[in-house]
Amino acid sequence: MCGTCGCSSDAVVTLHTPVDYEHSHEPRPHDHSHPHDHPHDPQHHQHPRPDRTIELQQKVLAKNDELADVNRRWLRDRGILAVNLMSSPGSGKTTLLERTAKDLAGQVLISVIEGDQETELDARRILAAGSRVVQINTGAGCHLDAEMVARGLHALDVPGGSIVVIENVGNLVCPALFDLGEAAKVVLASVTEGADKPLKYPHMFRQADLVLLNKTDLLPYVDFDVAQYCSDLRRVTPDAVLLLLSATTGDGTTAWYDWLLRRTPPPPG
Repeated sequence: MCGTCGCSSDAVVTLHTPVDYEHSHEPRPHDHSHPHDHPHDPQHHQHPRPDRTIELQQKVLAKNDELADVNRRWLRDRGILAVNLMSSPGSGKTTLLERTAKDLAGQVLISVIEGDQETELDARRILAAGSRVVQINTGAGCHLDAEMVARGLHALDVPGGSIVVIENVGNLVCPALFDLGEAAKVVLASVTEGADKPLKYPHMFRQADLVLLNKTDLLPYVDFDVAQYCSDLRRVTPDAVLLLLSATTGDGTTAWYDWLLRRTPPPPG
């Protein structure tokens, strides 16, 4: 078990490099994170005792942080901006990335590490929008970690002076716990989810360098108090930048693009 959230440590991590998705729907070979022929201890799947849980959590996070530092140096040395994009399912992460890739085409190269428990559906959408993409399927896992991201970065082999967006697994809890080596954390929320999310999930919003409030085109049709949302967000994280936008219509996306471009380093050398 993962010592932080209880998700299975036996999660299958599958890397897909969708060079020719449009030509094949055959299953991709799995890159398993553990061999299948190991003996199973009958105690293997039991929850750790309470006196061991904290120690296990500390070890899991300490190892992840070490790997995240390696990722951070690797990205910095190559002049690559990495952004960890987090949200609940259905907030519009993939739609936003599709529009971003199309609108910034010719200005900056955007590559995506796509995290989902199963399927290549979002990776196909990102590829069709013109971005380089690698899919990571976590199986029972509910978040990406630094090791998964490292494998994704090496598979993408992106050039300097570009952007990598890590589209994390849809979840407002566990992704906030894991440093991936990114330069910035972005939390995407939508007006269709309700205005109470900053107060209900404060740890996620406290981690954010930028909060995007999406689907603003639907404000006339939903019960969402923007002023109250802004007030609650400031109570949780006074310093985070808040931008309102609609990934569907494009309203407000220019500020998001400017935020990305200001942080994108020039190619090394």
